[in-house]
Amino acid sequence: MPHSASVGAPQLLVELRGVGKTFGGLSVLSGIHLRLEPGSVHALVGENGAGKSTLSKIISGVYSADSGTLLIDDEEASFSSPREALDRGIATIAQELALVPELSVAENVFLGREPRRFGFIGRRRLKRDYLEIARRTGFDLPADAIVGGMRTADQQKVEIMRALARGASLIIMDEPTAALSAHDTELLHGVVRQLAAEGHTVLLISHFLSEVLELADTVTILRDGSLIRTRAAAEETEASLIEGMLGRSLGSVFPEKPEADARGEVVLSVRDLVAPGVYGVSFDVRAGEIVGLAGLVGAGRSEIAHAIFGAAPRNAGTVAVDGVEAPSSIAGTLKRGIFLLPESRKDQGLVLGRPIRDNVTLSNMDEVAIGGWVFANAERRASRSMLNRVTVAGDDRRPVSALSGGNQQKVLFGRALQRARRVLIADEPTRGVDVGSRRAIYDLIVEQAAQGLGVLVISSDVEEVLGLAHRVLVVRGGTIVGEFEGDAMTEENIITAAFADPITNGSV
Repeated sequence: MPHSASVGAPQLLVELRGVGKTFGGLSVLSGIHLRLEPGSVHALVGENGAGKSTLSKIISGVYSADSGTLLIDDEEASFSSPREALDRGIATIAQELALVPELSVAENVFLGREPRRFGFIGRRRLKRDYLEIARRTGFDLPADAIVGGMRTADQQKVEIMRALARGASLIIMDEPTAALSAHDTELLHGVVRQLAAEGHTVLLISHFLSEVLELADTVTILRDGSLIRTRAAAEETEASLIEGMLGRSLGSVFPEKPEADARGEVVLSVRDLVAPGVYGVSFDVRAGEIVGLAGLVGAGRSEIAHAIFGAAPRNAGTVAVDGVEAPSSIAGTLKRGIFLLPESRKDQGLVLGRPIRDNVTLSNMDEVAIGGWVFANAERRASRSMLNRVTVAGDDRRPVSALSGGNQQKVLFGRALQRARRVLIADEPTRGVDVGSRRAIYDLIVEQAAQGLGVLVISSDVEEVLGLAHRVLVVRGGTIVGEFEGDAMTEENIITAAFADPITNGSV
């Protein structure tokens, strides 16, 4: 049943009838019928490439449908821009945040709708209006803080407040919790429930099926541009959603872990590491072992990874591979056999304007080029070999930006496998990745451990850490506050360590 809406709340009924969309002769949506009831949370699920984003962009005015009809309150509508859709009460919080980094939180929240007096922005009114929005959501962000210096989770909150400030009746949320900690995610869930209770409609696009089942009143499954079914979320399970999305059952979410020898060879040794955001971190990773780094967003997990990899300066301490100290530079750590799959594949990993082929061979150019000249045949063979291994099909001359999130992540794995490695660091390896690609990425991680690599997995998803790792280190405030393995490796222990006073469970 939909959430009960409060009296006087904004109401907007959005319906699609027989909607289709084609790009370059390829049908990406076909005959979609969808009804978004006011005062409800309607989830849209499917693999990357299923048509979810295209469908949401038709509703929000980014695209126009090639066939079928969009109706707003039972009247036919057609938007030529997102601005027109916003004027009708439809706002989108996209996965790629659209903020002005140089402006403050309050200025971004009311961007284009600032209170003005005699042509100037009314600063007192702006701050007063902002504080009301912040109170309503429970987001504790300073009004004057500059957005560009904020962590991703806080920037996400700014986007949500901006949609509310614009009086949106239908809010499309595309992977809204992908960059949020468990605490921030729960806070956002409360905001979503409150929005629906006030009469707003929320169209939720999420790869987190547990989130979908927890929040949604109704779930629509898309597969290959077609609508598979729409029904009450209470009638679905994670297994039924996966089967609908894939057209088959997925089996176990996580592959079986390879056995790790607790007395095996130490391939990565970190001692008393001090770097920006890192304070005296020490730990080992053994050959064939998968170690998880858990903790809240902003706890310092990525900072530890960057310091190990040489992407951030080391102020003190050592990083050694197979007993030999690794230089504090990316070139040096690559030579020692360390490879990092960064948290943001688009900002830190891929060259989006370049072909898939170039992105695969980027860290192995001395094998396919001499003196700045690239041997096309050698590059093509090297690229195709790796792409076959990580199951990315199609023409590798396409821009990597044309791939789904899951396939982009596989391209980074292909680059990692170009050379023999000793240590693989995977930072948020399945963020923004659909459930089918997620299992393929898990298989790649486990395969590397089985071949004797030491693997360090960083994830905000505690279930993911528990499903992959032999041992979990909990990070808070740039240091390790807990270590768990065996029966002690539970979600409760990890979350308690992440939030509570520093604890130690076993030697670190």
